[in-house]
Amino acid sequence: MAFTPIDVNRADLTIMGVRFANLATLDAAANGLGSAMFEGFTPTPDLVSLLRSYLIEFLSTIPDLARCRRTVCA
Repeated sequence: MAFTPIDVNRADLTIMGVRFANLATLDAAANGLGSAMFEGFTPTPDLVSLLRSYLIEFLSTIPDLARCRRTVCA
């Protein structure tokens, strides 16, 4: 299996031309893509955009999870 680099631009907050709102989301996406690519996944800009949307939704639930844990475990 050949190594296929993808364009990750941390200064512009883009992966394959797909813009991210912040560095934390970009890093999460880049790490996930790297792991998936190790297993043979070939990303496209459309799939990077889909991953970005998923991460935005997932990361937005984290404060709610923390609040739920405080309520349940208190």
